[in-house]
Amino acid sequence: MRIIAGSKRGMKLLSPKSDVSRPITDRVKESLFSVLYKYDLPAGKIVADLFCGVGSLGLEALSRGAEFVTFVEKDRRIVGTLKKNIEKAGFVKDSRIVTADAFSIGGGVDSQGRRYDLAFVDPPYMLTRDVESDSALGGLMVILGEQLSDEGIVVVRTERRTELLEQYGRFEIMERRQWGTMAVNIFRKMSG
Repeated sequence: MRIIAGSKRGMKLLSPKSDVSRPITDRVKESLFSVLYKYDLPAGKIVADLFCGVGSLGLEALSRGAEFVTFVEKDRRIVGTLKKNIEKAGFVKDSRIVTADAFSIGGGVDSQGRRYDLAFVDPPYMLTRDVESDSALGGLMVILGEQLSDEGIVVVRTERRTELLEQYGRFEIMERRQWGTMAVNIFRKMSG
């Protein structure tokens, strides 16, 4: 696993010595960021990387010019590796780590009171099998509705066969992409 493009292109990411994380493949990450460029993301934006694992998506966003990334991960074993990856990339001043359950806090409150422009939501697949509006995922989307800017985008990664609702709280689905066994669902905040 590595950073694909930008200022840290080619940097290899450290991974934990266990199978507790599900890293996104380089090919899928490249495809995802190609889609995000269409929405003028992530350059200059404030990003939340939820269920971040070792920080692959958030570090990719920083390498490609994101202004700041909040990494949220509850597994303390993985947080140690995440910290090393952030330090290795030189993004300590451009990021913060929140050790918590993202389902409970979303991205948390930005330390400078800013709203997020982009949120990556990448929970373990078994936690996205219930996709109803009253599920943990539905509740998280409501929280993110308060934390994202008016033009905010949420990217939710699931198993390919998981069909998310068309709308969660203030977010509506814009597009769904499938790569291999996974799907990426892109939601935009609705006006009003």
